[in-house]
Amino acid sequence: MNIWKYFRSIAVSKSIAAILFVFRPCRDADKVTLDSCTGWVKHMGRFSESRTYEFTLDTQLSKGNAEVLLLGAKKERLMKLNRQSPTGTIELDAKNSYYLRWKFEGATGKCELRW
Repeated sequence: MNIWKYFRSIAVSKSIAAILFVFRPCRDADKVTLDSCTGWVKHMGRFSESRTYEFTLDTQLSKGNAEVLLLGAKKERLMKLNRQSPTGTIELDAKNSYYLRWKFEGATGKCELRW
């Protein structure tokens, strides 16, 4: 495992307005707890194996919306997940860089993205 790539993947950029915002990127999932959250957060994806990945977005929101975009190295959209389309499958190459971008609109509750 390339340790430098793993450490780089923790870097997060965000633009958030919220009463509560807790973002926990994990090895094979992202977990978010929020209250009245609007904005976005983006981080480098950690995909150490070249294989087919199945993504599942679990949104347990009492109000608002959340979506996740999987972006390629040039920030092109590869996949979009939301309440209407919570799962997706895609072939990823471990040699390439990928980004996960969460977007929230007045969201309150919990969300989890697993792969």
